[in-house]
Amino acid sequence: MAGDVAVMNASGPTTGIGSTRGAVGDQILEVVSATHRYGEVTALDNVSISARRGEFLTLLGESGSGKTTLLRIVAGLERPTAINRITIDGVDATLLPANKRNTTTVFQHYALFPHMSVGENIEYGLKVRGMPKQERRKRAEKVLELVRLPGLYDRRVHQLSGGQKQRIALARALVTEPTILLLDEPLGALDEKLRIDMQVELKELHERLGLTFIYVTHSQEEALTMSDRILLMRHGRVVQEGPPTDLFERPAARFVAEFMNVENLLDGTIESMRDGEATVRIGSHLLRGPWTGRGTAERGAKACVAVRAERIQLGSAPAQDASSINHVPCRPGVTIYKGKYVDQMLGTEIGPVKARVWDRSMEVSSASAFWWRVGDCAVTPIAAD
Repeated sequence: MAGDVAVMNASGPTTGIGSTRGAVGDQILEVVSATHRYGEVTALDNVSISARRGEFLTLLGESGSGKTTLLRIVAGLERPTAINRITIDGVDATLLPANKRNTTTVFQHYALFPHMSVGENIEYGLKVRGMPKQERRKRAEKVLELVRLPGLYDRRVHQLSGGQKQRIALARALVTEPTILLLDEPLGALDEKLRIDMQVELKELHERLGLTFIYVTHSQEEALTMSDRILLMRHGRVVQEGPPTDLFERPAARFVAEFMNVENLLDGTIESMRDGEATVRIGSHLLRGPWTGRGTAERGAKACVAVRAERIQLGSAPAQDASSINHVPCRPGVTIYKGKYVDQMLGTEIGPVKARVWDRSMEVSSASAFWWRVGDCAVTPIAAD
């Protein structure tokens, strides 16, 4: 039938679905070899992911990277073109419809019913399941306390602020006690201050509940702030995954460093490798840093030295540390005032460099050299695998 999912296993296609709960361990979600196409466009390209029970897992990526498509496939809102299997809490959910999967989704635009009260919105999923009215109200009021909005049961939706609407959307998702809470850019419609406040609240809520969150965002700030683990996606594939510190400190490719807002990306070629440290030639300069790409780097391969602006130190390097630093002459450029700090642009033979200076008493406009420690940068391949 047109539109059916091609479900593959080691023996070939199958049309059945296992409904017996398997042994439940630390892993609560497994998606194996998911591919999805919209016409000629491949939104997901043979992607496999897993999530642990109680984990805050973030799918991070630019628009069109496949992160929302993957979330919708987990939710059952999208049927993949081909897939091996999806397992949720020990149950094969590959062919289960959305209403049979114990997941709920919070969307960016809330999707609240304007003609219903706050309480009626929260109770809607329970009402559909046939729960008695008294029990529905009891659970709705309990979850309102959980999201710090007690007493708003009878409030109308149009009387709520943006932040309150987001909390009500969360309450409606949580009241059905899902195995996995799916969040699709839930803070995207909020202003900056409220968005930052809600990041903290979401993280605290996650820790209180111990529930598995799978969170979609294009914001590396949100991903770094809240996640236990991040999957960075590009062109329908996972480019790098790991804890926030890995993506921040050890990008596996130039794209990862750029997406994670590393200010200085200096392209050159591998001169040599030794004990996990790469030496990169950029013009007449040799720069060293830890190799963070997958596999080993070959001499002559294109590579990028990625160094954050706050790691750049202005002035001459300490003589006693000469063997463990990169030192580059420069000429001062424009100084950009940022309130808490200034960004000093520097002209060099290896390209423009930005230094972030927190010491407001420092004279930055006369800098003739700068340096950074070898361990304070990353050397990545130019292209992702």
